[in-house]
Amino acid sequence: MKLINVPSADQWLDLLRRPALDTEKLFDAVRSLINKVRTEGDRALLELEERFDAVRLSSLGVTPEEMEAASRQVAEPLKAAIRLAKQNIETFHSSQRFVGKKVETMPGVTCWQKAVGIEKVGLYVPGGTAPLFSTVLMLAVPAQIAGCREIVLCTPPDQTGGVHPAILFAAQLAGVSRIYKVGGAQAIAAMAYGTESIPRVYKIFGPGNQYVTAAKQLVSLHGVAIDMPAGPSEVVVLADETAQPSFVAADLLSQAEHGVDSQVLLVTPSQRLQQAVKEEVEKQLAVLPRREIAACALANSRLIQVRNLDEAVRLVNAYAPEHLIIETAHYREVAEQITHAGSVFLGSLTPESAGDYASGTNHTLPTNGYARAYSGVSLDSFIRKITFQEIQAEGIQAIGPAIEEMAASEQLEAHKNAVTVRLNALKQLKQERK
Repeated sequence: MKLINVPSADQWLDLLRRPALDTEKLFDAVRSLINKVRTEGDRALLELEERFDAVRLSSLGVTPEEMEAASRQVAEPLKAAIRLAKQNIETFHSSQRFVGKKVETMPGVTCWQKAVGIEKVGLYVPGGTAPLFSTVLMLAVPAQIAGCREIVLCTPPDQTGGVHPAILFAAQLAGVSRIYKVGGAQAIAAMAYGTESIPRVYKIFGPGNQYVTAAKQLVSLHGVAIDMPAGPSEVVVLADETAQPSFVAADLLSQAEHGVDSQVLLVTPSQRLQQAVKEEVEKQLAVLPRREIAACALANSRLIQVRNLDEAVRLVNAYAPEHLIIETAHYREVAEQITHAGSVFLGSLTPESAGDYASGTNHTLPTNGYARAYSGVSLDSFIRKITFQEIQAEGIQAIGPAIEEMAASEQLEAHKNAVTVRLNALKQLKQERK
């Protein structure tokens, strides 16, 4: 990891640059895959699975027999852990339920909203170097709470044509409707446009590699919603001299082991902590099973010493991290100053791993600086809010002239007339009653 000491403000832009993720260069190749799936359906998916995942499948769907076998294969301690995580995720996301209320904006004019679950959603769970069954919970649990009627999950098969048992167990526990053995850009295309086996969905969720990211971006241009733009995972630890170097190092490495293109940063006013964390990272890295992956990520990472905590906060907000861990003496006060972050972890006993798995918050978060404008996945991600309004006679008589004036000023005569005919009808009715 690079040590950076007291950089000037004009160095921040280069200093906070992420590993390059230029999905536009992949668009032509990914577009061709999408079109192939769109025109050839299941046949294309089977062919592409053989090409990219090196597995020959006879069918795409996970069978009930495979689900039963998976449940037997998952060890009881892991089942208990998954159930605990599901419970906490369910508790937190249930608290986000929208309760609409009717508002009378003026006498006779009433407006309100109703929350409705997105009917069909697609969840993508990567295969890659680790079975991300935790992502199944993070996406399927809020989808269930939201009332989504159909929850479709796609995940790459292994070389035997199977799916990791923990993924299947978590999917069954969380209420996934259908599971398919298909990965990469082709999975996104299948959920976006539908095939003989895989139903079309209205919104697609989940992380993935650069091909998956490019595919999500492309299908979002043609009638399919996506959760958010996504890039490599990242964490910033904001710490002062009170922080435990071993804790900080462990937090940095926990994110670095995600992938070679991950990025981790330490921002601290303490040079002593900066040096101690560097030494501790090297020590802990040496015994990690995924040290080669983590080492590549560390090459993109930095230990930054700043002048004071105020400057540290400004630097963090400028970076807008996916994950932010604050390990300072007065971490709550520091947290109040954070405006750009996906998810924040407070205090020395709150590792980022807690949010990844079991505390209850969602781990599907904006990366690559998108935390300036996007929220992480929540219950709201799986619902639509429909607005309603009702205008009585008193209301249209009060608000009507303003509508007529505005419509006329915009030269939209039909808009004006839609009000005028009603006002005239009410005048006529009033005269008839006299």
